[in-house]
Amino acid sequence: MFKELDPILHAQLRLAIMSLLISVKQAEFTFLKEKTNATAGNLSVQINKLKDAGYIEVTKQFSNNYPQTICQITKKGIEAFESYVKALHAYMHPGST
Repeated sequence: MFKELDPILHAQLRLAIMSLLISVKQAEFTFLKEKTNATAGNLSVQINKLKDAGYIEVTKQFSNNYPQTICQITKKGIEAFESYVKALHAYMHPGST
């Protein structure tokens, strides 16, 4: 009856990153760090896990001689997020699907 929840998205920080990227499509590392209150090290690790899963793309570039990391949600990431939300909904409203 209950679908298994995606373990990649079930972690709080990764879910927060994906939730932000769903709404803005792409964001700088500093924006994500500020919005999630994560440490730079933890955020970096979680971003890499999302990237390895194919849920986001990461672009590293320079802006005014400063390194800049841009994260962008992928089509696979959008589909995974929507499936996760649908599965959560089923947990909250059993029997309604």
